[in-house]
Amino acid sequence: MKVTQEKLPDSQIGLEIEIPAESSKKVYENVVNKLARSVNIPGFRRGKVPRAIVLQRLGQSYIKATVIEELIDTSIKAAVKQEKLPIIGNFNLRSDMESLMQAFEPDAPLTVSVAADVFPAAEYEPDSYKTLSVQAEEIKYDPITVDEWLKEEQKKRATLVPVEARPAAMGDLAIVDYRAFTVQDDGTAGDPIEEVEGTDFNVQLEEGRFVKGIVEGIVGMAPEETKQIPVTFPEDYPLETVAGENVLFEITVKELKFQELPELDDDFAEEVSDFEMIAELRQDLEKQFQEQAGDRTNNNIKGAIKKALSDVFTGSLPETLIKQECERLVAQTARELEEMGLDLSKIFQSGDDMLKTLQNNARPEAIANLKSQLMITEIASKENLEPTNGETEAKSAELRQQFKGQKIDQGRLETYVYSTILEEKVLNWLKDIVSVELLPEGSLKPSEEEEETEDSEAETEETVTVEATEVGE
Repeated sequence: MKVTQEKLPDSQIGLEIEIPAESSKKVYENVVNKLARSVNIPGFRRGKVPRAIVLQRLGQSYIKATVIEELIDTSIKAAVKQEKLPIIGNFNLRSDMESLMQAFEPDAPLTVSVAADVFPAAEYEPDSYKTLSVQAEEIKYDPITVDEWLKEEQKKRATLVPVEARPAAMGDLAIVDYRAFTVQDDGTAGDPIEEVEGTDFNVQLEEGRFVKGIVEGIVGMAPEETKQIPVTFPEDYPLETVAGENVLFEITVKELKFQELPELDDDFAEEVSDFEMIAELRQDLEKQFQEQAGDRTNNNIKGAIKKALSDVFTGSLPETLIKQECERLVAQTARELEEMGLDLSKIFQSGDDMLKTLQNNARPEAIANLKSQLMITEIASKENLEPTNGETEAKSAELRQQFKGQKIDQGRLETYVYSTILEEKVLNWLKDIVSVELLPEGSLKPSEEEEETEDSEAETEETVTVEATEVGE
């Protein structure tokens, strides 16, 4: 079978396949015989319909269309195997079906043209990945993290003691009843807001808790006191009834308690850790937080390198591959939402709109991921950084032990281990040769204007599609 290849834009390949006359004849006969065995025609038993009657009753157009569809399917599979093509997804028919039907003759060859996405090669300027210059945020160890950790452990073991002879103060726990009202033009309470009402509600009086103004309004109140507190809800508040609205909260403080914290002594160290002395616990925590700061800095550097690698990539990506990565990212988001306890059925109750929004939002990340992955694979091959059998076997054994008792897909495990080790080796190798500028934490966070610009660019990104008939599975 003669196959002529043509490189198309967007990592597509075009194939012109010349189907030999003997193949056309064979498929034609098979189709006619199959139809003769299966077609129901009044006056004839199934499987006993004469060939001439089958051709007459079904018509040449139907017969030809059925034959051509089968010829295209079988010839594509044969061409892919013959040419050893890295095809992604399905083929699209480039030939006009009506023209094919007019040209088809059982005893003559037939030429069809199809196109498909192929796995792209990494395209880039020679050695450009060796001269990268990146910026990354440096995460420095802050001794206050040890104190904050200890404080949180103290709070977990705190005893709640009723407050006596003083009003509410920051740090207290207030048990309150509350109602919310709309605000009239003169500032007084209007209609009650049914969705915002609670009884025996616990309010931890800490800065940043709840809607701004509520905690500050409770501070200074005494038990059994009722007070109206004006607040403005954020525009993005989940409850649409009050989002962006001015509201009057009527709050009654029923009870106040404060936390009596345990002493930070050796007994405390024994209770929260394997150490017998508080000094040893502090020393171990300091070491852990220093290592965490170093790991976060290292991850920031590698993340910056991956982003730079995606910018180095100059080739095009097939739409099929982009869609697959978008689907993976959306599935990952869905898992994370479920782990947060959110009901996905309610989130997606609006139908396809929410799913399309998630897919569109995932597209820029999907494209960047694919470009960096292709570059990492290319660098691993070019610089002889592929994982060894020993490395992959050791990591696989470690993960199997970690998930002992759970059902593991061995093929997916091996793929995950190989790609993980390969990426780690390439990024560590690049980290030693590229120029890295470390900046203070928070300095690389994009401003709101930059985020809006990125969103706008993502929305206007052009997608080139080929309008054609899909063929095969």
